[in-house]
Order: sequence, then structure tokens, then C-alpha cells
Amino acid sequence: MIGSCVPSWGRLREQANFSSEAKKLEARSTGVRGETYAYWYLRRQGYVFVAKNYMPRGIKGELDLVGYDGKTLAFVEVRMRTVKEDAAALPELSVTREKQRVVVRTAQRFLAERHVDECPLRFDVLAIDNRPGQPPVVRLHKDAFSPDLGRRD
Repeated sequence: MIGSCVPSWGRLREQANFSSEAKKLEARSTGVRGETYAYWYLRRQGYVFVAKNYMPRGIKGELDLVGYDGKTLAFVEVRMRTVKEDAAALPELSVTREKQRVVVRTAQRFLAERHVDECPLRFDVLAIDNRPGQPPVVRLHKDAFSPDLGRRD
């Protein structure tokens, strides 16, 4: 009888997998909301978009938003965090050097596929703090990192 009160390893594993999948789904949903908010926010700032969620074949990477800010082609990485406590990290800090390299390589593929030769470009990061019950706080970091990161020495 005592053994029946203890969940089997199989059930514990299923619960852990369900919890992991639920977290992934929540993160994906937060990402979609953030990118949608960023799109409309930047449109109001004058950006004209040419691509959203671009994923090239054969290499790792995704470009959240690609658009013109004036004559400059901007590749925008969007980061959103739901802030549940005051000590939450800034979302823009999650754009690591490795993530920057991936974004730069993906942007290079984007430009090559579209035969874009010469145009001013930059890499922006748009960070969104989402506090339940409050309007989002947005920080746009234009020219947040250099395209030189994508080069391998």
C-alpha cells in the first residue's frame, strides 16, 4: 500500500516534461507578444519593415525584425521579460556575444539572398519590460552591436 502513494519514475518524468513544455510554450508566447509590440512601436517611430521572423535554410539563426529607419537597414533583436519582481535582469543583457554573432551571420545571409550590396546598416536591440497591470517599458538601443562580430578570425 505504501508503494502506491509514491509516484512512479515514469509519472515524475511525464510531469517534468509537461512542466518543461509549458515553460517553453509560455516563453514562445511572450516572444510573439514582444515582437508584435516591437513591430508596432517601431512603425510609429518611422521604421518601414521588409521582413519579420526571417529564418534561413541550413544555418542556425533568426532575425526578429528587418526594416529601414530612414535610409539605414536595421536588423532588430527583440527581447521581452515579464517582470514579476524588482530584481529582474534587463532583457537587453540577454543578447550575448554569441547571440550577436548568430544575428550578424543571419543578416549576412539575408543580404546575400536579396542581393543587397551597399547600404548603411546597423544592429538594434529593442528591450521590453512587461509588468502585469502596467504599460510596457520600452528601450531602443540603436547600433547596439557591430557587424564585425560575425567574422571568424
